[in-house]
Amino acid sequence: MQDLLLIILGLTLLIFGGNWLLKAAVALSLKLNIPKIVIGMTVVSFATSAPELIVSIKAALDGSPDLALGNVVGSNIANLGLVLAITVLLGSINVRKSFYTTDWPVMMAASLLFFGFIYFDGILQQYEGIVMVVFLFAFLVYLLRFQKTAVVDELPEDDIPLPLYKTVLFLGLGGVALWGGSELLIEGAKSMASSFGVTERVIGVTVVSVGTSIPELAASIIAIIKKEKAISLGNLIGSNIFNLLAVLGITAIITPIQVIDEGLLSNDIFWMLGISFLILPLVFVPKGLRLGWRDGLILIAIYILFVYLTLQ
Repeated sequence: MQDLLLIILGLTLLIFGGNWLLKAAVALSLKLNIPKIVIGMTVVSFATSAPELIVSIKAALDGSPDLALGNVVGSNIANLGLVLAITVLLGSINVRKSFYTTDWPVMMAASLLFFGFIYFDGILQQYEGIVMVVFLFAFLVYLLRFQKTAVVDELPEDDIPLPLYKTVLFLGLGGVALWGGSELLIEGAKSMASSFGVTERVIGVTVVSVGTSIPELAASIIAIIKKEKAISLGNLIGSNIFNLLAVLGITAIITPIQVIDEGLLSNDIFWMLGISFLILPLVFVPKGLRLGWRDGLILIAIYILFVYLTLQ
């Protein structure tokens, strides 16, 4: 029970910390007169990936690489199998053309790059982390140069100029909450793994990954309520790209990540690749560029099966 409380408290701090950091980052960007389009693609994306980044870096440095990897791989599966499923069950989504021209191909390329780096030797080296981060920056530059219409400001109401003292306060509070939240979450996850007799990887791909996907779920539901349904798919695919290239890339640059539990390579990574690939045919069948409730049922059934088999 105490472990669960630590995890819930840690996740709460991570969510609030990410939100405060986002507010401060946007306010700071507005103060510095950085174009809104650049804010959306860089500042906002990095800030919303901050919980995953902090948790993965902390876990890797604490000698729990399976938590670091499981968090990202599980988060990517949860974003599509759980968050996207709930989103399309609430209402069908019309998908933009940029999905198959840019978003999905880049997500698959990032997934396959990660697979190629880690599958054969079971370690994500520093130079591989550098390659992933360079790939991310190349993608951002491409988006900003050639795909400006594909870049959407998902939360325009967050773009509030703040007085400097409030910006500094949110920045400080966000940083402390993210640090404290990651400490509690990892402590709780490690204790839960040992008390249930399962590996850290299993806790990483189930409990921790769902927790760090809560901000994406909240953003997607808000987008649905505001009738901005196309945003939620772009938001989730963007999140998956950032999780792989930024979170794992930066973590690997700080410290190489070694796989301990082989289940990550024999099971989880293939689920991630499979569900990422599946989104393409689901978008085109039976109606082109549309995701409906049937697709939601398929995705959630796959996610439940993944969790069930992982916990066996």
